[in-house]
Parts: sequence; structure tokens; C-alpha cells
Amino acid sequence: MLDYCTLEVAMTVCGGVWKLSILKYLFQGTLRFGELNRKMPDITPRMLTRQLRDLEEDGLVTRTVYQEVPPRVEYSLTEIGMSLKGLVAQLEQWGEWYREQIREPARAGSSTSEPLMDSRTA
Repeated sequence: MLDYCTLEVAMTVCGGVWKLSILKYLFQGTLRFGELNRKMPDITPRMLTRQLRDLEEDGLVTRTVYQEVPPRVEYSLTEIGMSLKGLVAQLEQWGEWYREQIREPARAGSSTSEPLMDSRTA
């Protein structure tokens, strides 16, 4: 990974549809798998598991397994994961701004451009 340019490193670690959303919820504190899954109803359990494993492998998330019946697994952010809090907040602000920008032509009745949003981002 060290041979990549720094932007490629960041995109490899944080890229994907769900990773930043997972981090956003974990900034609020430690969560169990089911809690994360309820906060993100559009992600499948399989995909959530894959994304959490990737984040754990990259050192952003810690997975704690409690030897109980039934088993309890909790996810929390590492110091490296917490370091992304400002970046995620900025991206969320930009996303809000962008959503407003692409809605404005639709509100004004502009026929020259189509909104760029699809059902996944609405």
C-alpha cells in the first residue's frame, strides 16, 4: 500500500459505499452488529460484515467478542478511526451542499439539465 499515492491509500481504506457511513455511526460510540444494521437498513448483513472486516484489517475499527451465550460482538473506533471524524463531517456537509445544488435546477423548472441524483442518494 505504501507504493500508492496518498489519495489512493485514503480511497482504498475509506472508499466504498458503506465505510464512511459505518464510521459516522461509530463516532457516536461503541455499537453491536445489530445496532449498526438497524441504523443502516439499506445494507445487507453480509455487506456490513465485509465492510467491518475491512475497517478492522485497516486498523480503523476494533472488534470485541464477549464469551457469552448468546455471543456478543461490539465494534468501536481505534485512534486512527477517530482521526477521520473531521473528514467525515466535511464530506457530510459537502453532500448536503451538493444535494441542494442539484435540486435547485429542478425547483427552478430548468429543462436544460437533469438532476444528477438517483434513488440511492435521495
